[in-house]
Amino acid sequence: MNYKIDPQSWKQDMPAFREKTIAFYNGEITKKDYKGFSGLYGSYAQKDGKKGMLRLRMTAGRITKEKLAFTAEAIQEHKISRIHFTTCQTVQLHDLQPDTICTLAEEALSSGIVTMGGGGDFPRNVMCSPLSGVESGEYFDVLPYAEAAGEYLMNFIKAPKMPRKLKVGFSNSPANLTHATYRDLGFAANKNGTFDVYSAGGLGNNPRLGIKVAESVPPSKILYYIKAMWLTFCAYGNYENRAKARTRYMQDSLGGAENYKKAYLEKLDEVFASGENLDITVNVSSVSKQPDGNAPESSRVIAQKQEGLYTVIWHPIGGQPSAESFCRLAEYLAGIRDAEIRLSPDESAYIVNLTGKEAEKILELTKDGAESLFETSVSCIGASICQIGLRDSQELLLSCVKAVRDAEIPDGALPQIHISGCPSSCGTHQTGEIGFRGAAKSVDGKVQPAFVLYINGCQTQGNESMGKEIGTILQKDIPEFLVTLGKTVALSGQDFHTWRNANPEELERMAANYLIA
Repeated sequence: MNYKIDPQSWKQDMPAFREKTIAFYNGEITKKDYKGFSGLYGSYAQKDGKKGMLRLRMTAGRITKEKLAFTAEAIQEHKISRIHFTTCQTVQLHDLQPDTICTLAEEALSSGIVTMGGGGDFPRNVMCSPLSGVESGEYFDVLPYAEAAGEYLMNFIKAPKMPRKLKVGFSNSPANLTHATYRDLGFAANKNGTFDVYSAGGLGNNPRLGIKVAESVPPSKILYYIKAMWLTFCAYGNYENRAKARTRYMQDSLGGAENYKKAYLEKLDEVFASGENLDITVNVSSVSKQPDGNAPESSRVIAQKQEGLYTVIWHPIGGQPSAESFCRLAEYLAGIRDAEIRLSPDESAYIVNLTGKEAEKILELTKDGAESLFETSVSCIGASICQIGLRDSQELLLSCVKAVRDAEIPDGALPQIHISGCPSSCGTHQTGEIGFRGAAKSVDGKVQPAFVLYINGCQTQGNESMGKEIGTILQKDIPEFLVTLGKTVALSGQDFHTWRNANPEELERMAANYLIA
């Protein structure tokens, strides 16, 4: 069964994209109408309506050398200065002129990068545990299956329209970095080489953990479960109210978890009974690169399961690498055998398959990134760019990083925090130990920028929980709150996790001093 679409075939769609894009930026189409059209092509106008963004799909978070070379060349040729690694493992290019948007969307196809379906009511970038295939202790390498799922889902971009977007994720261990147990559809690896399948979960308004709809599914059968998800969504999703159209709302509309599971399994039976052959066979690649005997020492280095090989973690603050650093890294990696970048859902980049000396060079090239756990905090692109954003999450993160650095809070005293500019949870605020969601608060009759505080979220499989909403803090007070928290934890001589477990009520008590009614 050939389910792969040649990326070049999407070129036939590009003239219509260019025509509408030029018309919008010439003022001939409203922002609302253009958004409804441009999402199909992975592009949206930015808040000011003068520039736009383009979302480059990186299936399973994997940036191969070919894709990396194209992206770096595009950044240099078009003088792109704002780049964002997203929580869905894509690369967003910002502040683009209309001609650049259209040109890059078409040129990217020659390097295997497809922007189609990157926005709008379509299957989005398929996610995968970033260290799949190289991580010690993983259940098995799920990357080839995530890539197969990504290829297959492209077939639904021009199929009958779904009520809303569909997000699919694969995890290789209970670390559950991709939130496979609470995606629209998630495949969580088991020790025996099979998947448990979860459905109808998601963050945002009405957040829900996924429903386990199947256990011990052979990896060769995953496309049947994807087809069943599409059929279920089209049959029972809400086409009338976009605010209640994501798959997680079907848990309620169908009368609870058991009824949802029953409806899904009925569609799965239909797929199997149809006679359509959706079995897959994948090639699991191996890394045969020889080590050089060097063992780099850094908290940003991870030893791979391939003996003597290493991964370097690079986390640009806010997931926004400088153009210079990105392009320097791309230039160096071009000559490194088997090396590639894997994007992570926390906006980090993992440079994999390195010898010790290569890892040391990568450490030097990426030294402008996060210097502590707290500095790896997650933020969406923010309201200065995003049309629907309420607050500038990037601005808040930068102010917090500066305050924590100035206060010399030691590494480990504060956790990675998650910041979303609005309820959509693109910064995954509901699943972090500490999360903030953009809001507004009236103080003395004047509206002030603020964020709602969430605490005690957890993504680990078996212990999943959505963060508890505590209350609202003015944006200007959040850096002080975090510094006070960090100092308290540091004085205890413990790291944040140990301190919180020993003092389960203390975080909420401290936050109460900063909440506004």
